[in-house]
Amino acid sequence: MSNCIFCKIAAGEIKSASVYEDEHVYAFKDINPQTPVHLLVIPKKHIASMNEMNAENSALVAKCLEAIPKIAKDLKLDGGYRVIANCGADAGQTVFHLHFHVLAGRPLGEKLV
Repeated sequence: MSNCIFCKIAAGEIKSASVYEDEHVYAFKDINPQTPVHLLVIPKKHIASMNEMNAENSALVAKCLEAIPKIAKDLKLDGGYRVIANCGADAGQTVFHLHFHVLAGRPLGEKLV
């Protein structure tokens, strides 16, 4: 989508602090981190939210999830990490391009965030 900020980031039109990239997935540091390590993992192809996941694009979503442990290993997140995907405005989704938050760098406890 031409107006999607994450599409522009994945295409290299907007600068970001990249931590991982392959043919299908792009991961970068969140500009407003909630934990010492706060990454966003996105499919390069636009999918607005989990509500748009279907048989045609589920393999792409799986590629994002498969990238997360690779990233965690590269960044030595040996103590663990949390993965969150917000779906819709009521859940806190502010950018309507499917993305997975990877939070780490301190003990997160049992609460959601």
